[in-house]
Amino acid sequence: MYGVLAYFDSETEKYFKNLWQQLVDNNISYYSEEVKDRRPHITIADYNKLDEKKFIKDMDKFYNSKPKIQVTLSVLGTFLNSGTLFIAPTLSKELLNFHNRYHEYFEQYNDEPSSFYLPDKWIPHCTIANRLSQKKLLDAFNYCSQNIGIIKAQISELTLIKIKNEINNSHEVSIVFSKIFL
Repeated sequence: MYGVLAYFDSETEKYFKNLWQQLVDNNISYYSEEVKDRRPHITIADYNKLDEKKFIKDMDKFYNSKPKIQVTLSVLGTFLNSGTLFIAPTLSKELLNFHNRYHEYFEQYNDEPSSFYLPDKWIPHCTIANRLSQKKLLDAFNYCSQNIGIIKAQISELTLIKIKNEINNSHEVSIVFSKIFL
């Protein structure tokens, strides 16, 4: 299984990693520890199978000389019955155009017609915590609503990852290819 992840600028990444550590220190969530070297991100797409060499070539070509994307993360929310807490960006034209252009260009690779990351289904978000009990979700929500504010960030990198070995809600993830924006 593969994912295409949009990573943030280094300052925003540090901010999220600090927040994740605060949630660990307060015994609220261990989301940051479920995947080695997890980075805060917004998922753009997912695939079951890929011709990696062809996809990398297309990704490198399409994202040659692309500028960073400005985002404002201003919504704290949850997916119903999921135990997930996230912060979401304002749906700007720039962000929606970025996502739509991605899916238009890479349409040939779509092998999951029910993917939540397709246009008209996508809810862009950066996960703060997941798999929480109702009490821990409430604790996480209260902590975050009192300790974080609006975040001005940039999407500065797009990365193809391969997800392997899901065991006990833990994943092994490897980076296949990464493209840094100008």
